[in-house]
Amino acid sequence: MEWKRDWGLTARVWLTGLLLLLLYLVFMTVLYAFGVGTWVIVLLAVGMGLIQYFFSDKMVLWSTGAKIIEEDEHPELHRIIEKLCQEADLPKPKIAIMQSPVPNAFATGRNPKHAVVACTDSILRLLNKDELEAVLAHELSHVKNRDILTMTLASFIAMIASMIMQSFFFSALFGGNNRENGGGWIVIWIVSIIVYALSTLLILALSRFREFAADRGSALITRNPQALISALNKISGRIDAVPAEAKAKVEGANAFFIIPALSGNTLMELFSTHPPLEKRIANLEKIEMELRGY
Repeated sequence: MEWKRDWGLTARVWLTGLLLLLLYLVFMTVLYAFGVGTWVIVLLAVGMGLIQYFFSDKMVLWSTGAKIIEEDEHPELHRIIEKLCQEADLPKPKIAIMQSPVPNAFATGRNPKHAVVACTDSILRLLNKDELEAVLAHELSHVKNRDILTMTLASFIAMIASMIMQSFFFSALFGGNNRENGGGWIVIWIVSIIVYALSTLLILALSRFREFAADRGSALITRNPQALISALNKISGRIDAVPAEAKAKVEGANAFFIIPALSGNTLMELFSTHPPLEKRIANLEKIEMELRGY
């Protein structure tokens, strides 16, 4: 399989990363100018990032209740993923199943050698073999693209800004800011809010780009974009029929899912972790034309 790059998508990803880097440099310059001892904050953020990076798979599995399954428990699912891994040139990940009426799938893990691909029991009943292969290939593309590492690095500046915001709040609450330095801290607090808001928007944009990239990866692995289009339509339609309380139980994993369980409640595309379904389908149709040589 030839892994063809979408240069337009790649450019958008790099531009978003560059904007995050510039925002980080400006933020650190402001903190330095006001004499803030940033090293403690940075070290704390690094520590949180490392925990998120190294233990993301365990945390996600724990929060969703997904259980690792062995080959004798679900041989067909293991065979499908083994085949896809050969096509994608990836080591076989651990495989998990999550009991939920919300049909969905996700991948986690810090790198291809420590990855987990999970799906709900309901998606196994909903999709046919080609559609399931397409969904699992999407998740393996996240693994191949090292998206956990990408999003962990991207969230670094947001964690720093969040810590400063909380530090100011608690310091002000307990009288830690006196009149001499209160003005400077107010400026830092306002800047932190702005940086946090901007970095969050950039991270969400980056997350949407990663979904487009994973859709593309699925189409290239399976050579069957229509299967993913059909799967996305089926999953979206079934999710709409799932009771709200069932969707609320898996809300914490929305950013990992192939389609957010609560996507219908998204106020604006700007604040969504995933692109609109219509745009994903249109993009997959373009990839299909590309694969046919048009």
